[in-house]
Amino acid sequence: MKILLRYIFLCFLLVFIFKVNAQKKPEPPTSRILFVFDASQSMYGTWESDKKINIARNYLIHIIDSLEKMPNIQMALRVYGHQSPVPPQDCSDTKLEVPFKFGNAGQIRQTLRHIIPRGTTPIANSLELAANDFPECDNCRNIIILITDGKEECDGDPCQASLNLQKKGIILKPFIIGIGIDHHFEKTFECVGQFFNTPNEEKFEEVLGIVISRALNSTTAQVNLLDIYGKPTETDVNMTFFDHVSGRVKYNFVHTINYMGNPDTLIIDPLISYDLVVHTIPAVKKENITLSQGKHTMIGLNAPQGYLNISCPGSNQYKDLGIIIRKNGQAETLNLQKNDTKEKYIVGEYDLEVLTIPRIYIENVKIDQSSTTYIEIPRPGIANFSLSSGGFGSLYVETADTLKWIYNLDQKLSRQNIYMQPGNYRVVFRPKNTRQSVYTVNKKFTIKSGSSNRIILY
Repeated sequence: MKILLRYIFLCFLLVFIFKVNAQKKPEPPTSRILFVFDASQSMYGTWESDKKINIARNYLIHIIDSLEKMPNIQMALRVYGHQSPVPPQDCSDTKLEVPFKFGNAGQIRQTLRHIIPRGTTPIANSLELAANDFPECDNCRNIIILITDGKEECDGDPCQASLNLQKKGIILKPFIIGIGIDHHFEKTFECVGQFFNTPNEEKFEEVLGIVISRALNSTTAQVNLLDIYGKPTETDVNMTFFDHVSGRVKYNFVHTINYMGNPDTLIIDPLISYDLVVHTIPAVKKENITLSQGKHTMIGLNAPQGYLNISCPGSNQYKDLGIIIRKNGQAETLNLQKNDTKEKYIVGEYDLEVLTIPRIYIENVKIDQSSTTYIEIPRPGIANFSLSSGGFGSLYVETADTLKWIYNLDQKLSRQNIYMQPGNYRVVFRPKNTRQSVYTVNKKFTIKSGSSNRIILY
């Protein structure tokens, strides 16, 4: 018997493991790195042990050798300043020499070895044209690494060119590696992307490695949804990370408390600043979140929640009834909650509009942390209208000094059954086929919970 039980347990365990492993994980994105390489005339200048062009391409070739062996990486090479000598200045001198594809590392190396610096420095134009260097791709990270020894020389605006690429969602924030650039010009690159100036050859090698590491590595983050006590207990709600610059959706996660009782760890691209929207009711937001590369980032948002339970006991006539939920004193609709349901809301006060006939308005409904607020809707009655024919009719709530419209009868029907809240009403009706106001019928009637009332209008 023990052997049989062990066998059954083992079978269940294997089935469980199979199901867990069978859950499809998303494919990792392809990282596409476009190297934008400066081959302007100034790259022929001497820098420590050799000419700048030789030092830069040798280290870049070494990096390409390493990248060639890594999965899910594509490379491309754009060069500027190598086609037209100066003078005169040719600001269109920029070209995609090697387009993106797998297995093109050898072609990039060969191209780099034969580049001769000749011309000017059209950085902005090169960035603008780079928009077309990245073919359409649904699961790609597009990265630009610009290697240059000088600033823009063609009156372009590299900052705006970079921002346009980011706003369109074409690229992540670029990396710029300066080769001995005058420190007075450093600020002109900070708005373009993440700028690293290298005062010497050794630093250039180090920075190139750092840039590649940052370009390819994701980092981790944790979203803490805080209750009113400041503890990260709220969970099980969708949250969306938007690119802060382009506004595009980058990640969607359902917030999870892991097996250790902590908010689950997310793996996120650190090259983007994010706007985070947590889709509670109402939503909570945090803007311009930056991640520390290589470090675990904690993101906290106040999201204390409680429950609202709406029901109409003893009645199945309101199964499709909707209740409009608004923040107290505000006109915006937050949710249309169905009768006999329980929904989560951010702690606070709400106004309810129950779509019965007539409508019921309930104000200042309080939602408290982790507790349930119960709202009961009065059980309706049924008004059975018998008409001589279709016509023009309206229902009103009657008080001592006024009539308040609540509903129009269907002009085409001579028999109508309407669920109504208990109360005293008046119907005003004229048959469609009559042409005199004298045929208008006025009738008072009463509706009681759980009962029907036949109203004859002829």
